[in-house]
Amino acid sequence: MSTNISRQNDLWRQYQNTKDPSTRETLILEYSHLIKFIAGRLNIYFGSNVEYDDLMGFGVFGLIDAIDKLDVNKGVKFETYASLRIRGSIIDSIRELDWVPRSLRQKSKELEKAYWEIENELGHSASDIEISEKLGISIEEFHALLNEVNVSSMVSLEDFLEQNYEIGADVPNMNREDRPELQAELGELKDILGEAINKLPEKEKTVLSLYYYEELTLKEISAIMKVSESRISQLHTKAIMRLRGKLSRHKSLLHE
Repeated sequence: MSTNISRQNDLWRQYQNTKDPSTRETLILEYSHLIKFIAGRLNIYFGSNVEYDDLMGFGVFGLIDAIDKLDVNKGVKFETYASLRIRGSIIDSIRELDWVPRSLRQKSKELEKAYWEIENELGHSASDIEISEKLGISIEEFHALLNEVNVSSMVSLEDFLEQNYEIGADVPNMNREDRPELQAELGELKDILGEAINKLPEKEKTVLSLYYYEELTLKEISAIMKVSESRISQLHTKAIMRLRGKLSRHKSLLHE
């Protein structure tokens, strides 16, 4: 391990001093595992909508950007910095494709609303049949809809939670020391989120735990739960729809 770290440090010093393209290529190969890991995690949102190799390709640009912009004198751990850049590059590339049509975003909103209304009215987790009846579609159409809105949920979830509101994360805010009322509101929001997660159906809760807390990839979660990757994606989407349905009633807390 120490030999590997020493070799990496030598590579960084060499690249910082020379900006040699071949050294940068070596650094890209050295840290390519970060792209594989992050692409594997984000793949839970896409299913068959985006090829895993495309996600890998988008991530390469983020890794290159991180290598070029890292200031070794600031003492920042490269893996952490690069992971953020890679993740951002993949998400930005998906947004730039803009192939999530407005109609699909609307379907996502309707699905979110259906979960909220049924669960608020009945006091228990809505079943697939209850949601499909609420939307006036067959169970087959409902499952197809889950696959469709996966990507839409990724984009809006990133907007909604990823700015340090991600599940289980602390909520840093540059000005929160000056705004105790914001801290109280965010604490309330985290309580709401925690309660909503606890009320999820067991399989959906397991998927969220393995994905957000254990930080496993779609493939790894599929192997552990012994169901297909598409089924894991569906469970993830249903969990996110339920959570967004509840959290959407508290969005004002995020925009104070």
